Amino acid sequence: MATTSWTRRVATLVRRALSPGRATPGRDGTAALPAQTIAGRAPADFTGTVRTSYAPHRDGVADPGEIVWTWVPFEEDPSRGKDRPVLVIGRDSTWLLALMLSSKEHTATTPGEQHPGQRWIDIGTGAWDSRRRPSEVRLDRVLRIDPRRVRREGAVLDRAQFDLIARSRPGSRSW
Repeated sequence: MATTSWTRRVATLVRRALSPGRATPGRDGTAALPAQTIAGRAPADFTGTVRTSYAPHRDGVADPGEIVWTWVPFEEDPSRGKDRPVLVIGRDSTWLLALMLSSKEHTATTPGEQHPGQRWIDIGTGAWDSRRRPSEVRLDRVLRIDPRRVRREGAVLDRAQFDLIARSRPGSRSW
């Protein structure tokens, strides 16, 4: 039986999906990471002063103002997480600094909200979500993201929305 280009591509994808250290999807769409990869993929959240400017460039490198997809650890258990869109807002040495997006509604009265006091802002719909669901950006948690783990599926956030998010963040006068 002759090997076709299509079967080679499928075989490559299967090998990549089953390779050691790869995140394993859970029943709820989350992923558990092997313990040895946690430190490399889930650094501590950023707590310093974020200094950034709106500077998106379609050059294959994530820049402030761009929404990209990456693996984001859960706060309550950093060994688990979820693939989700994030808004890049700056850099910290080799890390990207980003705010996570969610299509879930977050309000003070949302039943089952696990962390009272979280701050979210609506940004509407965009190309970062294939189903065009309305999204919100979490303002009070700045993630450190490994640039090598970023997928370039996303969009550029419009300047007015980026500026609104910058002004709405806790400690926004430092922007």
